[in-house]
Amino acid sequence: MTDSITLRLWQREALQKFMADRPESFLAVACPGAGKTTFALTAARQWLGGKRRPLVVVVPTAHLKRQWADAALRFGLHLDPAWAASEGPPAADMHGVIVTYAQTSSSRQDLARYVSGAPAGLADETTGGLVILDEIHHAASERSWGDGVEQAFSAAACRLLLSGTPFRTDDSPIPFVRYSWGDYGEAEADYAYGYGEALRDGGVVRPVYFPRFDGHMEWLNAEGEHVEATFEDDLVSSEWSARLRTALAADGEWIKTVLGHAEQKLRHIREEHPNAGGLVIAADQEHARAIARLLRLRHGIDAAIALSDDPNASDVIEKFANGTDPWVVAVRMISEGVDIPRLRVAVFATTTTTAMFFRQAVGRIARWTSGLRSQKAYMYLPADLRLRGHAALLATERRHSIELRKTREEETDFDRITQPRDEEQLSLFSALSSTAMDSEGVDASAPLDGIDPDEKYTPLLEDLEGFAVNLAPPPALPGRDRFASYGGDGLADFGDAPPPESRAKVKAQLRDRNSTRVRELVARSGLSYPEVNQRLNREAAVERITLATIAQLERRISVADKWLKELARQGR
Repeated sequence: MTDSITLRLWQREALQKFMADRPESFLAVACPGAGKTTFALTAARQWLGGKRRPLVVVVPTAHLKRQWADAALRFGLHLDPAWAASEGPPAADMHGVIVTYAQTSSSRQDLARYVSGAPAGLADETTGGLVILDEIHHAASERSWGDGVEQAFSAAACRLLLSGTPFRTDDSPIPFVRYSWGDYGEAEADYAYGYGEALRDGGVVRPVYFPRFDGHMEWLNAEGEHVEATFEDDLVSSEWSARLRTALAADGEWIKTVLGHAEQKLRHIREEHPNAGGLVIAADQEHARAIARLLRLRHGIDAAIALSDDPNASDVIEKFANGTDPWVVAVRMISEGVDIPRLRVAVFATTTTTAMFFRQAVGRIARWTSGLRSQKAYMYLPADLRLRGHAALLATERRHSIELRKTREEETDFDRITQPRDEEQLSLFSALSSTAMDSEGVDASAPLDGIDPDEKYTPLLEDLEGFAVNLAPPPALPGRDRFASYGGDGLADFGDAPPPESRAKVKAQLRDRNSTRVRELVARSGLSYPEVNQRLNREAAVERITLATIAQLERRISVADKWLKELARQGR
């Protein structure tokens, strides 16, 4: 059991402020790759102080539930990523649960009961739990999500809000975030750590370069008119999206040329970083499959494909993250929070051009990997004015700002240039042709902080100062202590240590074994499934199998095995 951890300077400073203030809500803003998860789980250990209190982590996607559960294990915290409100309160032998924002909205009452006070099985006199809200801006993505978060967690003793992109492009305030003028103005972070600061510190994030490609595109617009233009040409804003869609069309020459440059760059990087990976962010599922075909036909690469509606998408991402395959093509699945440190090259091939999405995408290739000296990362872009602006401004800290409507009348905001919302607006649109032009050279684009791309960027990890923090013990859980956690270093990954044993995974295996026993008992005893389950629960003292602890599940298997032996003696 780890009793200390080494934190980066920003993590230690944020932790000190969090523990000193002990606020009801604390917003920590840090760029992707800075180590928000390590900070949050350290803060959770310190805040809990060894006491059994409710703990909930809220994440944007189901895949991130898995990722957070694995990270929590390394801090000695057992969080159930498979919990559902229909199963009743969390089991007594788990520290807490991990849910999505959508799940929070539908389970707000159950979560409110859980976090508001000590539920059954928690003996401490203290009440009220801790909620970690990862990428909190998602709570305003839909009004129902924001309402759900507020209703579910208003009664929590503490809410730790995390974000790498704490701003939105609509008027929806983010729950539990303070603004400079009430419900308007700039979001006020309790602690902020931007990309520029992380890059200057060294050993935190990679310098990201943006090779940008112009092109000559031809298309029929929504009115059926023939239009041709480069990205440098001055067009009415209503044609920007059509120009971008034409460049990205899988049957055009632009995307083929850019993919070729990106693949060449990745091959070069893999000479020194053998398992380095590349990511193509596609526009939609059909587009993703078409790009995968291009990689296979033109470069002999069988790229992994991660699609949002694929139930196996999380397995695809996990396999790619832990493997050595060169390319993965995804539609939004790897846009935010997903941790694949080996990604070094990306192709921005989507029509989503908001600053928030762009920043999230860049964050996928910005995470520093320990043990490597030079770690430049490359995001290949269309030379679209909006994307060029986002790239130039990424190092500038920007926070969620809800501006008064009356100030917007004469504004030009790239994020507010709407893309066609209705299919009929695209009824006559047709991409005709696209040709790529390398307007700035593959290696000639400057990174965000202005470092010369020919200059070696090799911060020395030994020069990155770390600070040891003694951790409070994790709350004790009932049952045998055979679920060890591994120590770690906030300055880097946890290395090659095998993951600790997960109570959630062990319980899932035990439930499967219980199900196997029940099927056999039904077949041999002649009783119905409800009758068999009721008898097993009664004799094993299990109220409900979904709420059972590991010890209870093991006891239930023993009862079933004893029953099966009796049936065998009876010749059944």
